[in-house]
Amino acid sequence: MAPLKITVIGTGYLGATHAAAMAELGFDVLGLDVVPEKIEMLAAGRVPMYEPGLEELLASHVAGLPGSTGRLRFTTSWDEIGAFDGDVHFVCVNTPQKHGEYACDMSYVDAAVEALAPRLTRPALVVGKSTVPVGSAERLAAKLAALAPAGDEIALAWNPEFLREGFAVQDTLHPDRIVIGIHGEHGERAEKVLREVYATPMGEGTPLVVTDFPTAELVKTAANSFLATKISFINAMAEVCEAAGGDVVKLAEAIGHDERIGKKFLRAGIGFGGGCLPKDIRAFMARAGELGADQALTFLREVDSINMRRRGHMVELAREAVGGSFLGKRVAVLGATFKPDSDDVRDSPALNVAGQIHLQGGQVTVYDPKGMDNARRVFPTLGYADSALGAARGAEVVLHLTEWREFRDLDPAELGEVVTDRLVLDGRNALDPELWRSAGWTYRAMGRPRA
Repeated sequence: MAPLKITVIGTGYLGATHAAAMAELGFDVLGLDVVPEKIEMLAAGRVPMYEPGLEELLASHVAGLPGSTGRLRFTTSWDEIGAFDGDVHFVCVNTPQKHGEYACDMSYVDAAVEALAPRLTRPALVVGKSTVPVGSAERLAAKLAALAPAGDEIALAWNPEFLREGFAVQDTLHPDRIVIGIHGEHGERAEKVLREVYATPMGEGTPLVVTDFPTAELVKTAANSFLATKISFINAMAEVCEAAGGDVVKLAEAIGHDERIGKKFLRAGIGFGGGCLPKDIRAFMARAGELGADQALTFLREVDSINMRRRGHMVELAREAVGGSFLGKRVAVLGATFKPDSDDVRDSPALNVAGQIHLQGGQVTVYDPKGMDNARRVFPTLGYADSALGAARGAEVVLHLTEWREFRDLDPAELGEVVTDRLVLDGRNALDPELWRSAGWTYRAMGRPRA
């Protein structure tokens, strides 16, 4: 039997990773995007974002590149998608938060399905991977049945993604679980095809969870809501520790030994950001309200509130550290991305803090190992340096806001030679306090007692 032919609609962070992974698993893949510049980069074996290992994986499969398998191509043409005559079509387009609302913007998903449907002239499987409000799959299945020439022969499945930025290649090729939502008369066929698609990771022991449409749609938002809640919980404990004179790091260590709780996501700091957790929990609240279940998720409002409050608290700590006013003060910010091993600055707590300090009169200089270009586009008025030393030169306070290994490995003595005052605020509780204090620094962190 010939290998399945796969299309990937949308080649952003999710789609580009998924397309490269499908080629790695042995399938012929055609990726589509409506942004020509993105397609040109991908066709040359380059990625428009930083993701460890993705560019190497891409280059090993893109047609026309030296040494590649040739199994992966990219296009901007829907007609080429039709001519490719794929067996499985993965929809991986963005679902951002609506402007001025909590709700999810489904316009990109709807547009993708409406453009794909007329090209489906024989039995095929459409697989949604985008994070969508519960109830979307049933609606999209009806749309496909109405618009596709093959009509009743088009199956739909929902297969949520669980990618962690910085680990996306690993999470796609070796996921910790695979979830597929199926429905109706084509459900058995959809499951069979997806078992073939994911045969390699399943053969390695990855569990498969087969469920209905609503449950599959809820899994991603439920998982992100739980992680967000865990982060905001430890940040709430940091606030209590500050009031009571406790140490949130030791508190997290102690409760983390309880296997029911676990140690992950218990590092107090300036909170979460990025393109997923904030918008996903807000969309989840909005959809619950539409379903009449809004009271079930009212706790997520406090989760969101605690998270946003942490950014303001770091600004207050920094203002206090420099004497009560940022006017004329030089502030070094280490980190611009919302997390390490990424160039993503969307809703970045680090960049938000830097921007607030700048707006209050501080002379802010930022350095990030991978996020500088994106940060400049968002906040062009901030100062930028090409190294941590450059950012810290002449600074009266240094803020550590993204936990890159490069920052954890800094030599405090060397950094101390270029600053005006040896004062560091650790917004991620990731630096070694004793190492910095032994080098003559005043070290402060959120939720920890002052030495």
